[in-house]
Amino acid sequence: MDIQEFDVIKHIVCSRLHLLDPKLTYHSMAHTIDVVNQSECIAKEEGITGNDLWLLKVAALYHDIGFLKTYRKHEEMGCTIFLEDSAEFQFSDQEKEKIQRIILATKIPQQPHTLLEQIICDADLDYLGRDDFFIIGDELRKEFLHFGIIQNNVEWDQLQLNFLKSHHYHTTSSQKKREAAKQEHIQQLMGTHI
Repeated sequence: MDIQEFDVIKHIVCSRLHLLDPKLTYHSMAHTIDVVNQSECIAKEEGITGNDLWLLKVAALYHDIGFLKTYRKHEEMGCTIFLEDSAEFQFSDQEKEKIQRIILATKIPQQPHTLLEQIICDADLDYLGRDDFFIIGDELRKEFLHFGIIQNNVEWDQLQLNFLKSHHYHTTSSQKKREAAKQEHIQQLMGTHI
């Protein structure tokens, strides 16, 4: 796959992501683009290049596209949408299988088996160890309230704290780059909200 073909795929996916429910305040096109960008950054630090990098970036584009049709099991739906689209491009069966496994690795709780799966998992939750953690987290809070996953802010505070405590970054580069800030966020949440 070349840059031009990736750009075509990105254009197709982004044109669809504009149709996402506006109540998806976290699982938005901005999140997808962030995951693509972070996947590329982490991949480079982990020494991933060439075809594997392209496959990773395609998987990142499709990892949340399933939200167009369903909230639960959106990863499986994302694989279905990817397979429908893949007929237009020159993916081998092995490449299609790899992309699907990378997409499915983002399911919570994350259980990645390969380095590419570890990278997308870390990219998907990169914000947990970033300065914009509370801003992005608030978008997820609003989304969870709308879809009835939580009923109030007290539930959100507990859910977020428990999630942060149970989460771990998989790649060496994300551990070095994000873990310390994530631990600071845990301390802030414990001191402020709980």
